[in-house]
Amino acid sequence: MPKCVVVDEAFDWSHDTRPNVPWNETVIYETHVRGASMLRKDLRTPERGSFAALASPEFIEHLQKLGVTAVELLPVHAFLNDRFLVERGLRNYWGYNTAAFFAPEPSYLTAHRLDEMRIAVRQLHAAGIEVILDVVYNHTCEGNEMGPTVSWRGLDNASYYRLIPGDERHHINDTGCGNTLNMPHPRVLQMVMDSLRYWSTAFNIDGFRFDLGVTLGREHSGFDPGSGFFDALRQDPILSQRKLISEPWDIGPGGYQLGNHPPGVSEWNDRFRDSVRRFWRGDAGMRPDLAARLTGSADLFNRRFRKPTASINFVTSHDGYTLSDLVAYSQKHNEINGENNNDGHNENYSSNWGVEGPTDEPAIAEARERVSRSLIATLFIALGTPMMLAGDEMGRTQRGNNNAYCQDNEISWIDWERAALPHGRKMTMFFARIIALRKQHPLLRENRFLFGDREVLPGLYDVGWFDENGEALTIEAWQDPEGRAFTLRRAGAGLNGETEVLLMMLNASAAALRFMPPPPHLEWHVLLDTANPEAPPAPLATPDLEVPAHSMVVLAAQPTGDADWQASWRAGAQYGPRLLTALPPDPGTSMPDTEQSG
Repeated sequence: MPKCVVVDEAFDWSHDTRPNVPWNETVIYETHVRGASMLRKDLRTPERGSFAALASPEFIEHLQKLGVTAVELLPVHAFLNDRFLVERGLRNYWGYNTAAFFAPEPSYLTAHRLDEMRIAVRQLHAAGIEVILDVVYNHTCEGNEMGPTVSWRGLDNASYYRLIPGDERHHINDTGCGNTLNMPHPRVLQMVMDSLRYWSTAFNIDGFRFDLGVTLGREHSGFDPGSGFFDALRQDPILSQRKLISEPWDIGPGGYQLGNHPPGVSEWNDRFRDSVRRFWRGDAGMRPDLAARLTGSADLFNRRFRKPTASINFVTSHDGYTLSDLVAYSQKHNEINGENNNDGHNENYSSNWGVEGPTDEPAIAEARERVSRSLIATLFIALGTPMMLAGDEMGRTQRGNNNAYCQDNEISWIDWERAALPHGRKMTMFFARIIALRKQHPLLRENRFLFGDREVLPGLYDVGWFDENGEALTIEAWQDPEGRAFTLRRAGAGLNGETEVLLMMLNASAAALRFMPPPPHLEWHVLLDTANPEAPPAPLATPDLEVPAHSMVVLAAQPTGDADWQASWRAGAQYGPRLLTALPPDPGTSMPDTEQSG
């Protein structure tokens, strides 16, 4: 086995400029280098599953049509296949099993030339799209004390890995993957920082998502937001200018640390995921928690000068159901993984809406599509940084598998032919429409927390909460477990700088509800109706506003001045000026996935 390789690092970056998209304008598209193009029939076979495919005009045009501003690539570091998977005839598809922190995965290169990855980054940058790498510095491919031994263990096991005190033959396993890198050790920290700087400078990478980020912040006494790792990141002149994202959990003691990372590090917000799923499933008592998620999760992030964009909001990710499966399966179906369906989360807050798996029943199919649109609309109207899962925009399915880490096949790959089918076309158009809506309305991208205490115009506060009758929600109403509908009113500066008011009417109940029409004397437009996704934006034609079950309607108006707004709400007291903010949600707990790193 060679101990080193000399490579040519020369590359012309002179015409490359990193997009530097502001956090509050960022839309992340999580994808896999191999899975993004293995089923692309327009590509030559050697290019499928490679970095070269990411640079193809067709892929980049698709991203631009959607409106995403960043791709987040699952691990691209060279990795090893797990022995237990090979023995089952499977392979490590996700790649959370790093063998080399300074080299890309060879199978993602068509000619084993590093320039292929650089060209892909340069082409994406030219389209205004950032590149974020999902990186694994919490453990390595060497497993537990039983091996294999391929690198660090053979060099200095006691320095590179955390060992059980008094039983140093065994490794501390805070990652669930057999070993844990010893981040407090100076040489380990140096290796990780050198690796991050290498990818930042040699490949012009725009940001990093840290797998099991809590492990990286562990000192000898446990997780510390002021750990050597986070301090080194924040003081580094290169890395401090990159987008930094943490997966805020591991399986060690005190391993759930959502909201406890330092400023400058955003976090995957699984509370957002679960709250949105449960609300649209119709679970009882979800209004207060969803209200907190829609306004930036201040209960989690409003400390140490952090902002709503510290919350990476998502409904689906690689780790779990796809959007299509979220509304088609009530139970996981991971039998093909070879673990007797024992792997993966058992509770996914999903619903099949009547039949498990595929169905030809029109009513069930329509309900699934409507709920899917409502889930995604909620993602993009919420304050924070939205992230979508690649393939959701065309209805990708994993056939109910919520832990497809070992499925390097059609289960995990994006089926681009779906994009040409009627459902795929409609869903792609809906994604593009809701992302465009977010860009067109600065209120949806506001990067400060909302408490309903700021007057935009006399009597008009920045945020308000109302029931379907237009009455401000009372303490008792917030606590009513049967409340499954509400209106969120937002107010502030629009795209042209003038005051804009948005009304977002959400109905997660099983029946259509008549919502009180908005105040008169203003010209209201229907921007979005998840029950009627193809209807273009249009003036509100009737005051009789019915919101179908499991759907959302978004309205907008522009008061021309103080008198205009005051006359409006005085003429109809509904949606009026009463100051009342959402109740603080129950802090609760949310358990991380302990099945597979990622």
